[in-house]
Amino acid sequence: MPQVLEFKLPDLGEGLTEAEIVRWLVEVGDVVAIDQPVVEVETAKAMVEVPCPYGGVVTARFGEEGTELPVGSPLLTVAVGSTEGDLPEDLSGKGADGAESSGNVLVGYGTGAPAARRRRVRPEAISAAAAPVAAPAPVPVTAPAPGPVAAPVPDEASGPVAVVSPLVRRLARQHDLDLRQLTGSGRDGLILRADVESAIMAAANGTAVAPSVPVPVSPPASRPAPVSAPVAGERIPLRGVRGAVADKLARSRRDIPDATCWVDADATELMAARAAMNGAGGPSAGPKVSVLALLARICTAALARFPELNSMVDLEAREIVRLPAVHLGFAAQTERGLVVPVVRDAQSRNAESIGAEIGRLTEAARTGTLTPAELTGGTFTLNNYGVFGVDGSTPIINHPEAAMLGVGRIVPKPWVHRGELAVRQVVQLSLTFDHRVCDGGTAGGFLRYVADCVEQPALLLRTL
Repeated sequence: MPQVLEFKLPDLGEGLTEAEIVRWLVEVGDVVAIDQPVVEVETAKAMVEVPCPYGGVVTARFGEEGTELPVGSPLLTVAVGSTEGDLPEDLSGKGADGAESSGNVLVGYGTGAPAARRRRVRPEAISAAAAPVAAPAPVPVTAPAPGPVAAPVPDEASGPVAVVSPLVRRLARQHDLDLRQLTGSGRDGLILRADVESAIMAAANGTAVAPSVPVPVSPPASRPAPVSAPVAGERIPLRGVRGAVADKLARSRRDIPDATCWVDADATELMAARAAMNGAGGPSAGPKVSVLALLARICTAALARFPELNSMVDLEAREIVRLPAVHLGFAAQTERGLVVPVVRDAQSRNAESIGAEIGRLTEAARTGTLTPAELTGGTFTLNNYGVFGVDGSTPIINHPEAAMLGVGRIVPKPWVHRGELAVRQVVQLSLTFDHRVCDGGTAGGFLRYVADCVEQPALLLRTL
């Protein structure tokens, strides 16, 4: 018998609680196969194509492109097990045993099954498929979809609620507060946390819950305007990648007692060594080695000597955890904001291998196809801010790591070389470190070794 099944936004892993709809890959009336990607969403970590576990006809979509939905919200409904002739056998959602879905729980990337060709069916076929279970007709994308067998309920109890944040919903549930009775003070009536807190206070005082519309109040002439007063100007939501970065940086500053040391280094010999590497062997020598790849290889050699900086702090256990592998992150600026892709097991790679992986991850960052797994798990970060034309910086540690090496631009400067003044290629290196994992002597030793390798690349031969 035909059924209309509701597919909800699945758990995308990595502790993510919401995602923004970037692009719908199917339309109402399309035929979809089991595990076919149906929507592209953006989380705080990556762009993800979400596959549907059902095969059938799309009867409704929920959420416009640009809408942010919490995990568990309806994405679309699919008419499964339609009458014979409406759906091809391979797209009907039924396997040899009659099962109507893949049974896979989607976490992050879907099931990896190949996407099937989209096929549109006539509207009357959709109605015929949905009719036996009294499923709702296709509705606007902003309306919620009741389950296929749910009894009808009054509009006031089942209508949409203008709430985006799961925290706001949880706060309301904890205080038995009906969000449908509130009028949000946010844009387009969005219910904010302040609205819920005001309603909770009103209920505690035994007063009626008034619509949470902000009313400007003129402060006394003798007092400055309160900090919470609305400020005129363009408002840009901190969400998606930018919001995740903001939260992580704030947590790093709050939790980590960081300190920074820096040194200038003569990079002339390093640049000459790179030129020699890339010039040897001719066109068949393979991809060129970048300066960033050489610096990454120097970092792995330095971390082998100073493992304290490849660690993290377990606050609950009050222990420093030294990590056996170096998963090297590198900062990359993209149109979506700052991301830090991670080169896995960098300690076992040479400069050429590290460079190839950096190139692959950089291209994925540029196109927005990095997976959450490629953006997490770093143990040390390399930040090349010299590409922005600046000499120095005091970088913020990428929580929960223990250190970050910053690299400025490499520029010609006057330098005393072998007792004489000369023009050399000079770079400023800065190390920000968690003072809980080591003292200044260890941090200084690490940075000095990095600078020595930059000035005398032959030192790396001992660890190659």
